[in-house]
Amino acid sequence: MSVRRIALQALLDITDSGAYANLRLKEAERGLPRQDAKWVSAAVYETLDHLIYIDYVLSRYVKGRQKPVIRGILRMGVCQVMFMGTPPSAACNESVKLAKEIGKGALAGYVNGVLRAVCRDAGQAVPLPENARERLSVQYSYPRWLVDLYADAYGETFTEAMLSAEVRELTIRAQAPYTAEELEAWLTAQKIPYSRGTAVPEAFRLQAGFDIAAEPLFQNGQITVQSESAMLVCRALGARPGMRVLDACAAPGGKTAYLSMLMENAGRIDAWELHAHRCELMKKTLDRLRVKNAEILQRDASKRYPECGEAYDAVLLDAPCSGLGVHGKPDARYGKSLAVIQELTALQAQLLDCCASCVKPGGVLVYSTCTISPPENEACARAFLARHGEFDAVGFDACLPEPLRKRAAGGMLQLFPHLDGMEGFFLAKFTRKRAE
Repeated sequence: MSVRRIALQALLDITDSGAYANLRLKEAERGLPRQDAKWVSAAVYETLDHLIYIDYVLSRYVKGRQKPVIRGILRMGVCQVMFMGTPPSAACNESVKLAKEIGKGALAGYVNGVLRAVCRDAGQAVPLPENARERLSVQYSYPRWLVDLYADAYGETFTEAMLSAEVRELTIRAQAPYTAEELEAWLTAQKIPYSRGTAVPEAFRLQAGFDIAAEPLFQNGQITVQSESAMLVCRALGARPGMRVLDACAAPGGKTAYLSMLMENAGRIDAWELHAHRCELMKKTLDRLRVKNAEILQRDASKRYPECGEAYDAVLLDAPCSGLGVHGKPDARYGKSLAVIQELTALQAQLLDCCASCVKPGGVLVYSTCTISPPENEACARAFLARHGEFDAVGFDACLPEPLRKRAAGGMLQLFPHLDGMEGFFLAKFTRKRAE
């Protein structure tokens, strides 16, 4: 099977069958040479990242509905020409070969004609919609309902700056006892370009596409991949040695491992996860990173456990969410709607209520998501405070750098890629009042 056919099948499974891009691509890349695997990943992710724009371009040349496989071939062909730097003749020829390879030779001429027409006009600017919000939707490939959600909340100018921002670096950190200084020395010795994190001192940003998992330091658990936004969430919890901590939706385990490091592997972390296969994934992560003070428990954080009532000094709820703040997941934009957001906010509220019952008087609860979605973030946090008079919102103090502290009004902070150079996470911090 050709590399392009592997990429096409993965793309169709994601766009037409709802497969998760990261999981489907892991499967697609298995057994491929490194360069082929990189091409498959790039072709699929670039097509997803520009999907609405690509379909808008194709609509100028194609009328009516196409068979899903032909539509997929055309999408990948346009993507290669417009966003991957593939020579037009190569993109056309390989797309025609792909149509024949999958048994659609009768439509090879159609594919060739459409793509050659696109290539012929590729040097001309594509006229975008005149309506401002429709233009944003097409130009940046975000569904119109999502553009409306953002523009209503932040205004159209802010929304365009946010949608146009790209956070493509790979962020890594050291896992103790390996130190940030040792990691920096290794990067320098290996001549690997990097920059230091802007908000978390132990974060190192590398060029996207660097295969860090192939490095012995990664395999031995001395370094790991973690976004700077996720590190900030953990630091906001204020976990210290000797504490009893709950990581309520813990898989795949990156935050649990960082909390353990902040606690100097002392105290106790209970890491809850609903699904057995994700518990296994978390175990592999924690074993690789030599975490000694965490216990993995298969539990549903949306339920109450009497033995956990007021049992924890600090609780982290990194809640299931729409995932719209993660640049590496362009598929998160598609297949969602305001109705899906409403379902998520109901689950998030239930999770918050149950996690709140686990916090000791004087203890801390941090709520976080990896999304930019006011209903899931600020609105959810404010509704929690309205339901729970026993909690107060608290500031982030020294756990955040000064510029972010100024934005963290009322114990809540939304990170934005264009302002912060990080993924769009949200975090809110609450403390349970002590008994009078």
